[in-house]
Amino acid sequence: MTTYPRHAASSLAEALEDSPVVLIQGPRQCGKTTFARDQCEPLGYAYLDFDNPVQRAAAREDPLGFVAGLPDRVILDEAQKAPELFDALKIAVDRDGKHGRFVITGSSNLARVPAIHESLAGRMRTIRLHPLSQVELARRTKGSFLQSLFQTSFPTQTADRLSDDLASIVASGGYPRALALPTARRRSAWHRDYVAQVTQTDVRDIARPRSMDLIPRLLAAAASQTARLYNLAKLASAFSVHRNTVAYYVSVLEHVFLLEHLLAWRANRLKRLVKAPKLHMSDSGLACSLTRIQPKGLLVDRELFGQVLETFVYQELRRQAVAEEEHYCFFHYRDRDAYEVNIVIEQDSLAVAGVDVKASATAKPSHFRGLRKLRSACGQRFAAGIVLYDGEACASFGRSLFAVPMRLLWEPRS
Repeated sequence: MTTYPRHAASSLAEALEDSPVVLIQGPRQCGKTTFARDQCEPLGYAYLDFDNPVQRAAAREDPLGFVAGLPDRVILDEAQKAPELFDALKIAVDRDGKHGRFVITGSSNLARVPAIHESLAGRMRTIRLHPLSQVELARRTKGSFLQSLFQTSFPTQTADRLSDDLASIVASGGYPRALALPTARRRSAWHRDYVAQVTQTDVRDIARPRSMDLIPRLLAAAASQTARLYNLAKLASAFSVHRNTVAYYVSVLEHVFLLEHLLAWRANRLKRLVKAPKLHMSDSGLACSLTRIQPKGLLVDRELFGQVLETFVYQELRRQAVAEEEHYCFFHYRDRDAYEVNIVIEQDSLAVAGVDVKASATAKPSHFRGLRKLRSACGQRFAAGIVLYDGEACASFGRSLFAVPMRLLWEPRS
């Protein structure tokens, strides 16, 4: 399979110097194994795969003996399959705290498992690996868009419209195996098979749901609500189960990195914010496939296109942020007067920027109403507000407000 430079490479190198255990976690098929082996095997790391039933059984039967027999530096792939290992790893680390000894990968959020968190608290650094960003697909590891955003650096320039290509990019998503397929139909089939696999393996292991067919249907319903405020009652209304059951399964789907909640941004001076989070699919390609829409269909269904495009931009920014030295936190903004900003980004809890996403080829002054409200709420903390749109001109719309062509989200600026 084709390999790509990853945003997380520098973070992994630092973690190997700073921590005895390094956890690389993210959804299945996002490239964790390839990334871990590419980065670590040249440094002398051995590789063990716990999808292998023999390795898994040995680790679960005698975890202390298994860990004692491991090489000095080793990659333990899909380690959530053998949770008995983690207490043994703690003992080994406490005896020999050499940094970079164990590299663990996991397709569920191991940091949220209490027993694992307690075993390795203070001993483990976590690296989040996402599906591929557009910057990584272009074989660049540094995306300067976030830097430009917080430096308010959007000089007047032009860029070609993506036009119909934008729908294809959004529907393709970022999973390497899906991107290797030649047609949208085959990528969509891969996405649906992928969801079935995760449901039958990771979700079953965590939740043991009574009705396995509920999970794919719930995920498809969530996909239709991507980039919308999380409304549990509305989501649960389609299913003949208690809403608390649906809430639990949503949390499980978060646990395996298929869904994400985007919290509302709040400032002390602003008292009228709606506090509901937004629900996002973890990948726009998955969202399109689960709603059974192809790129041509997105161009017709503009409402759904706007939703999955917002998810695409949010995930692209999250993936690029991994490569940056500054720490970024992501939110959304919406107040009771219906002023909203799709994505709010805080840089090191100091500066704040806003990004609104439009599928249109034009940017209008009215598109900046939410960004102006956010600017007023932030005061001097406000760095910039942009409307990303599928147009050609990068232009100013007032103090620290800009319209920016969509392709500049990942292409170098001239």
